[in-house]
Amino acid sequence: MLERLFIRDFILVDRLELDFASGFGALTGETGAGKSILVDALGLLLGGRADASVVRAGCDRAELSAEFSCAADSAVASWLKEQDFELEEGLVIARRVIDAGGRSRAYINGAPASVSQLRDLGGQLVDIHGQHAHQALMRETAQRALFDQHAGLTAQVATVGRLHREWQQREQALARALQDRDAAERERERLQWQVEELTALAFEPQAWAELQQDHGRLAHATQLLEGSAEALALIEEGEAALDGQLAHIASLLGRLEAFDASLGECRGLIESAATQVDEAARALRAYAHRIDADPAALARADERIATVLACARKYRVDPDELPQLLADSQEGLQRLEAESDPAALEAARDAARAACVEAAKELSNARRPAAKQLSQAVTAAMSELAMQGGRFEVVLKPLDQPSATGLEEVEFHVAANPGQPLAPLAKVASGGELSRIGLAIQVIASARSGTPTLVFDEVDVGIGGRVAEVVGRQLARLGEARQVLCVTHLPQVAARAAWQWSIAKRSEGGQTRSSVTPLDAPARVDEIARMLGGEVITDTTRAHAREMLGA
Repeated sequence: MLERLFIRDFILVDRLELDFASGFGALTGETGAGKSILVDALGLLLGGRADASVVRAGCDRAELSAEFSCAADSAVASWLKEQDFELEEGLVIARRVIDAGGRSRAYINGAPASVSQLRDLGGQLVDIHGQHAHQALMRETAQRALFDQHAGLTAQVATVGRLHREWQQREQALARALQDRDAAERERERLQWQVEELTALAFEPQAWAELQQDHGRLAHATQLLEGSAEALALIEEGEAALDGQLAHIASLLGRLEAFDASLGECRGLIESAATQVDEAARALRAYAHRIDADPAALARADERIATVLACARKYRVDPDELPQLLADSQEGLQRLEAESDPAALEAARDAARAACVEAAKELSNARRPAAKQLSQAVTAAMSELAMQGGRFEVVLKPLDQPSATGLEEVEFHVAANPGQPLAPLAKVASGGELSRIGLAIQVIASARSGTPTLVFDEVDVGIGGRVAEVVGRQLARLGEARQVLCVTHLPQVAARAAWQWSIAKRSEGGQTRSSVTPLDAPARVDEIARMLGGEVITDTTRAHAREMLGA
């Protein structure tokens, strides 16, 4: 669960460090006080999109970090291990820094991380339900995604999508082969000739480097012979020969050493130099025997270099890029040869389609009982939410062809009142009904998920009275098994919370800041009374608040 949240220079918050408790907690405050800033910070911290606007005015950067407790045998711990992140003392620490230019850096347990890794981690730690989530239910794509997630079918949907893409790729390959066979044949012939030429060239980078080195030696054989002979003569021939001079110097220093022993070191260095000069002379004599002016070998090297350079110019690449050109040409040739057989392409297309259909059928078989279960659960919840006699049904509408999401469309239908026929949710639900139905779906879906922390950001907008009391009870029930955070304006919901924070906005020195205050029992009475009665708090509203909290 979420243990701690640290925020610095984020929107209206200068510095804030919060320690969270388990169970159901309510975040309350006046309209516009910045209650959703905590939710926004958490969403951004766990992979949301960042830009410069989140940095508090006049600051260089915003910094966010959150600390979560994590069991060593949990799925999160396994994910951390797969991603090469350490789990230290059962804690996961996510951190994100956004500078004034909009650039961001992410960290997980102190190690640099990508935003996508933060997003993957966040999806396993926190489930955030935004204040406009029920409006998203107007879209069929959102309905299908929520249903599949609730039913635990996300992985199967991804498999169907992958197989559908493979099928479509096979379909397109067959269409290309049938559409322009002549052009494909011309391209195949060109690649075939290119592959044959490059294969015959037999270019190898290592051999090319050795050839260039050999060519340089053969082209300058005369200079190399003359130069090595001259160097050898300077060492061994004539009165000024280097080896003779070094021997004379060593002898001279040996005589002088009898008068000053410190000259022994100099004599030793000269003798060492004489030894090295002798070794150099032997090496030069051996080198001179190896060097041989070979016009035929030079001509062969010239011819090979000219052939390679001509081929490289022809294909407009550097010589070292010729092997990659050959590999690319072979790959293209193999693809065209495969596409030149329509019968084989058609068989591959049919096999891909069959695999997609089979996976889609398995998905459909899993969707049917899940649809029945969710339909019954939401219908029961509607009765609690002052929609007695209403019905909810997940309708699976068959498609003529398999799609990337299966063999059917998923559509939510509802009858808000007794005796009304079922119709698509987007067409028949009023704003208040949509809010209640959406909240019921979100609470039921959250109860089935394994996410340890659930966040509800003003999802109770549009409800009140007895319905609000039911929502409060449902969230409190969720809080018995999970950590639940709820931003709310409703006293009936806040009163059901195990703990409560008040969020306020204040102006200091011409700047506006948001602050968070944990509420003790007396302060909770005053806050619930404010939510009940508005600006003026009376003894009557306080008594009502105590009654609600006592219930």
